[in-house]
Amino acid sequence: MAALSEISTTGSAGAELDRPAFKGATRAEELRNLLADEIMRGRLAPGMPLEELEIARRFGVSRTPVREAIRQLAASGLVEARAHRSAIVTRPSSARLRDMFDVLSELEALCAGRAAVAMSDDERRLLQGFHDGLAELVSRRDPKRFHAMNERFHGAIYAGSHNDYLAELAAATRARLSPYSRLQFHAAGRLTLAYAEHARVVEAIMRRDREAAAAEMRAHITSVEITFERYVEGA
Repeated sequence: MAALSEISTTGSAGAELDRPAFKGATRAEELRNLLADEIMRGRLAPGMPLEELEIARRFGVSRTPVREAIRQLAASGLVEARAHRSAIVTRPSSARLRDMFDVLSELEALCAGRAAVAMSDDERRLLQGFHDGLAELVSRRDPKRFHAMNERFHGAIYAGSHNDYLAELAAATRARLSPYSRLQFHAAGRLTLAYAEHARVVEAIMRRDREAAAAEMRAHITSVEITFERYVEGA
């Protein structure tokens, strides 16, 4: 079994951690994303132990963000945490991932539908601002920052549902799927397509069409799942 330090990565991982993708990103989140990418692309194989000290040395961080990153990866099903032993790399089944995406699709659709009728004028302007920001990132072909802005876009819709419990469920499910869904943005043409899907959601919300907003969001999440699956198969 290969040691973690023998797994090659593209570019300087330490430098990536020193330059967060967006304001408010933590080292643990950055580290989680880097490790998740390596697991999904097969660079870290199922059964491989994740030694906290070794990872900390490799990326030039303390063990605290390493522990948090591993905890987040365990919540997403990418590692198996073991008491008093190193966590090991694992992968959820295709059926498990489909179930997770199905739940996210329904939660997001419910949020979008409620937001269409419940959002204030200020909240609608905020959502439009995030959408406009995504347009700039499409033109710059910047998947990393697109993903960060995408999280804020969806978060605005959760908040606009004006149902705190629903927003919490949607955000928690999105966080668990983040290591998978973020890979979609590396697929050819995906930024442009995702932006177009968002535009249809925004248009429905702006005209206060609850059913259309829910349907467009459900279609968007389905598209995310399909793109992710195809990208991983190709990788």
